[in-house]
Amino acid sequence: MLNIRPLDRLVRALKRLPGVGPRQAERFAAYFLRASQGEVDEFITALSEVKNSVVLCPKCFAYSEGGLCEICQDASRDESQICVVEDPQDIEAIEKTGAYKGLYHVLHGAISPMEGRGAEHVKVRELLARVQQASPKIKEIILATDPDSEGETTALYLADLLHGQVEQVTRIGYGVPLGGDIDYMDEMTLGYSLKGRTKI
Repeated sequence: MLNIRPLDRLVRALKRLPGVGPRQAERFAAYFLRASQGEVDEFITALSEVKNSVVLCPKCFAYSEGGLCEICQDASRDESQICVVEDPQDIEAIEKTGAYKGLYHVLHGAISPMEGRGAEHVKVRELLARVQQASPKIKEIILATDPDSEGETTALYLADLLHGQVEQVTRIGYGVPLGGDIDYMDEMTLGYSLKGRTKI
């Protein structure tokens, strides 16, 4: 791509987006160059609006348009259950299943000693305060952090921290996907699926 300063600046900005590499950033920049002024203005307006109007829910720390989020406001949700997730977008994935009717707590990250990110860098203190102040009492905390090393570290830390604070601390099951072939699964996935087996 030509060395044009405004274009370089746009490419550099786009490269900071998660999952966007140099080539993809250049393609996005080229799209904006070809787009009509109306399309560019719409994009700028949408970015400005989301930055100015979307905040964190003061209760669960999911995204909200001010005050409590829709889920925290919903009186039909089971207040005795809290599902702990790493990121706000994880809530949408769980909600799509229709299998969970409790509340959420968003950590905004995971504990990662390798990267120098401890419990103080995510919303652990807020979770503890919420559990201690809850009325009615929280009966179950479901740990739905990612099934990677950071997610596991976080889940183990929280399980230890919450021991005795709630009746039950559970971890989401993961393992063999529906329609998957056993012989194609890696050892770790199969190991977790065996540990998380359920009675039928």
